[in-house]
Amino acid sequence: MRLNNKNEVKIIPPVYIVLVAVFLTNIFVNIELMGRDEPINFSHFLPNIVTFLLFLFVHRIGVSFDFDGEGETLILKNNGVFFSKFMEYRLKKAEFPKRKLADYKFSDYGVYSSITIYIKSRRRKGFKKYTFNTTFLSRKKKRELVGSLKNVLDKPKAVA
Repeated sequence: MRLNNKNEVKIIPPVYIVLVAVFLTNIFVNIELMGRDEPINFSHFLPNIVTFLLFLFVHRIGVSFDFDGEGETLILKNNGVFFSKFMEYRLKKAEFPKRKLADYKFSDYGVYSSITIYIKSRRRKGFKKYTFNTTFLSRKKKRELVGSLKNVLDKPKAVA
């Protein structure tokens, strides 16, 4: 099964642009206010602080997610949205055989969701842990992703 959120993340670049425009507009307003004799208060900078925090939050959650569970390997991939047509600048990728999947944990906090997968490793003790952002996956796609991973874990392992 293949899943991605290409249609859902199309909203992120316009949101970036609006936040940058609001930030720059408020900076110019503050520069104008500095030219006057009125004192500048913290409340004049509060919109910039809030806008900057919103920008960081959108940057954190605004990534595309791809999942490919067809064949013998599982491929999970996060990539940035804004410059993704030119370069892979926030790439996080895990590609491994299905038999190495040990466990997964899906976390949903309302405005942020992620999936953590644990992969068996022969080289070191314990598991290797990867966390992927799945915030912009629809509920249906999240259920399909969890169902697909559950099917991989439930299948009996072939004895090598």
